[in-house]
Amino acid sequence: MLNIFLLKHLCGIRYVVEGKEHLPNTGAIVLAKHQSAWETFAIPSLLLPRQLCLVFKKELQYVPFFGWALWVLRMVPINRTKGVEAFEQVKTIAGQRMRDGAWMMFFPEGTRVPVGYKRRYKTGGTRLAVATNTPVVPVAHNAGECWGRKSFFKKPGTVTLRFGPPISPEGHDAESLMAKVEEWIEGEMHKISPHRYSGPDTPLVEKSR
Repeated sequence: MLNIFLLKHLCGIRYVVEGKEHLPNTGAIVLAKHQSAWETFAIPSLLLPRQLCLVFKKELQYVPFFGWALWVLRMVPINRTKGVEAFEQVKTIAGQRMRDGAWMMFFPEGTRVPVGYKRRYKTGGTRLAVATNTPVVPVAHNAGECWGRKSFFKKPGTVTLRFGPPISPEGHDAESLMAKVEEWIEGEMHKISPHRYSGPDTPLVEKSR
């Protein structure tokens, strides 16, 4: 919460939260749009007292202080070069964390994307949801409009963070469940940031911009 407070009072970045009434009382897996560094600490803070556990790239654990904090907070590292083996490791560790009462959070696009674009949605989070029969909560926001993906500078403005209704994995495989998540998130992005979209479909970006 300290980071959010400082961004508000030093940089003029405010926020509004919508849809918290949708959050289930049971466990859930949060699947969020990824535009900025803002959501990586804001969403866990805004979901308190729920304990939120992120899946992070293994390489980040070697970053001084930040990586150490990930270990202290018992986040779940993943070696993305290991494929199926990596998912089995995540399923084991995340399964235990969820049994301990934690919620999981994934960024399905895998990395931050420019405002108005999307990357291909990866199914790691929905695979875990199907394997553990856990509902997923989609999240849309426009944090990238105030704090760009590769920008040190911040712009004053208001971030809209919107939680969607939970989606049950029943009757879905990982691909069909992720299709529902992507449809909801990208549809809400058009509503939150209509000035950043020129058509009904979100343009796909494959490489870093």
